[in-house]
Amino acid sequence: MNLLQQFGTPLTRNIPGFLRQPAEALVGEKCYTSLVYNLNIADVDCLKYALSKGLGLGMVIGGGILKVPQIAKIVSTRSTRGLSLSAFIMETFAYGITTAYSARNLFPFSQYGENAFLAVSDIIILALFFLYGPGGTLQPNAKGLMAVLVGSVGFSLWLASETLCPPVILSALQASTVPLTVLSKAPQIASNHRLRSTGNLSAFAVFNSFLGCAVRVFTTGQETGDSLVWWGYFLAAVCNAILVGQMVLYWRNSEAGEKSSGKDFPLTSLGYNDRKKA
Repeated sequence: MNLLQQFGTPLTRNIPGFLRQPAEALVGEKCYTSLVYNLNIADVDCLKYALSKGLGLGMVIGGGILKVPQIAKIVSTRSTRGLSLSAFIMETFAYGITTAYSARNLFPFSQYGENAFLAVSDIIILALFFLYGPGGTLQPNAKGLMAVLVGSVGFSLWLASETLCPPVILSALQASTVPLTVLSKAPQIASNHRLRSTGNLSAFAVFNSFLGCAVRVFTTGQETGDSLVWWGYFLAAVCNAILVGQMVLYWRNSEAGEKSSGKDFPLTSLGYNDRKKA
């Protein structure tokens, strides 16, 4: 018995139940006994598992607040300047598919929970695209808002149904999120490069998205080993790293950057038009 175990185990073996039970639920009885009860820090497998679980829980909590600064920035400026509408649409699809795929495959919620929160956040941001008009005016676009609402609810119900969306189709959709991940970031990266500015893109969201995807590369490999999900997170980490680089490179240009609504493909059927200041 080493010194840590000699002096530490009298404390760790008498941890109150209200603290012990959540810890056991998180890392499992076996790893709790090894790492906490016996203070066996040489148990590498349990150390990696506990680290993965802790990071996963942090990711879920972080996912709930990650895009709040982005939403707040849009609301405060009443503008989606510099944001790519198509990027958010594709990103929402990717988050929704990953959430459904993980839930229906009974993965631990700590492995995918943030995707559900991020999908909801993106839906709110999509609605904001159709809420504000030119010059920061409040001009709700009924067709656009209805498309966001009906589309998000309908797509969610379809993904949740094994009858309407069989496992083989859901797996194919999850595979499609790998290229979709790149495509969802490409318009934003291209827009930033073209304008030499990141506009109203939230630095907090970009930096934390990169860190989050990097963490998920590790936790997915440790817990599920699902290659479809792993590659999605890996490519997302690469794309977010590019956005981080652009945030740093164009930081000084963002305030005085060229005004842009981020519209990069026609949405006239929804009544969405270019919104540039006169």
